Amino acid sequence: MIHMRDFNAFERCNVQFLVNKQVQYATIQVTETGLRKSILDATAPVRAYFLEKGVHDYENQLQGQENKRMIDTCILTAMGVFKTQTSLYRPVTKNGDPRMWVYGIGNYTNADEIFSLIAYSGVLYVINLTQVDIAASYNSNINNPIKDLINSIHNLATSVSDELLGLIRDRMSDWIPTTILADTGIGREVEHQLGIPMNTDKTPDYKGIELKSGREKARVRSNLFTQIPNWDISRLKSSKQIVEAYGYIPYGYDHKCLHVTLSSLKPNPQGLGLCVEYGKSWLEANEYDSELLADGTYKKKNDVAAWKLLDLHQRLLTKHRETFWIDVESRTESGREYFRVTSIEHTKNPILSQFDILLEQGKITVDFLLARNSGGDVYSFKIGKTSRPLLFPESEIYTFAKE
Repeated sequence: MIHMRDFNAFERCNVQFLVNKQVQYATIQVTETGLRKSILDATAPVRAYFLEKGVHDYENQLQGQENKRMIDTCILTAMGVFKTQTSLYRPVTKNGDPRMWVYGIGNYTNADEIFSLIAYSGVLYVINLTQVDIAASYNSNINNPIKDLINSIHNLATSVSDELLGLIRDRMSDWIPTTILADTGIGREVEHQLGIPMNTDKTPDYKGIELKSGREKARVRSNLFTQIPNWDISRLKSSKQIVEAYGYIPYGYDHKCLHVTLSSLKPNPQGLGLCVEYGKSWLEANEYDSELLADGTYKKKNDVAAWKLLDLHQRLLTKHRETFWIDVESRTESGREYFRVTSIEHTKNPILSQFDILLEQGKITVDFLLARNSGGDVYSFKIGKTSRPLLFPESEIYTFAKE
């Protein structure tokens, strides 16, 4: 896997401008080999972006040229627009690794340059971040395709977040009773008040915006997403095998379960911990000895399960491209809980490289909730509230007046 190089100062300004205008995008670096062979890897972030935007689902695409898909495309420059197409396909060779190519892109880019992919209204827009000054085009007194595109996307994105914020202010600024009795009652009640059905899939809750709600005094960690291990690369091949090997029978249960938190900092009482294996591009859950070695690490005894980092990146991008983190305060009257919203943190565009680092630093952990009485095995990736700015650098805080 070839990782994209870091942005230079000019490219960072372009990316920052797009983020500030609430333009969602994916990026690709054009390699010399890619230009010569007219082929580009559809990286995990690109695949996640295409899936989220309804452009294409590589997972369900068959291999071979006969299954290639073509997408209407516009390459935008400071001077105008070039209409073309982008091919999305999986070759018969190379294990069917996802590929793409923007026809004519060689006339608008050089090797090692980076361009953005912006999906809007069924069309894919391409802008060379290394060459085009996006802010200058947007601020120009002359109308141009870049300015028109950004305005259209920004106005749509702002209208959705403003609409959602208005609904929350109207319906949850004052004390309201909870009607859902569950550990996740606040989150469920917030969605109920907004008319959102239970979200059991992997997409955001409200028109592309994910909602995460909790009691402000009780919430130390927030759930990012759930993701089962990749059993193909795991030593143990099911949740049942993990429970059999490391589970226990708690008070009130008649069967083994495993309700524990795993961190990369140290093993938990069951000897389980995490390790980011950059060489394999995996996150591993391992069994460790409890004794600390001289170098400050713990000796691994057994592999347990693993996730591909690319899969976790895709889940993060799909779920949290834009998120409302809703804090509420609660009180109890006559045995019934009431709550009201106190603040919202509005985040956008998580940094994928930071996700791996935060796992390594123990700031993102994984909860195993296996063999529950309520049914369903869950592997929940969680982050501490104070660590959110490290993963989501772009945020706004909305506060609600109190009595």
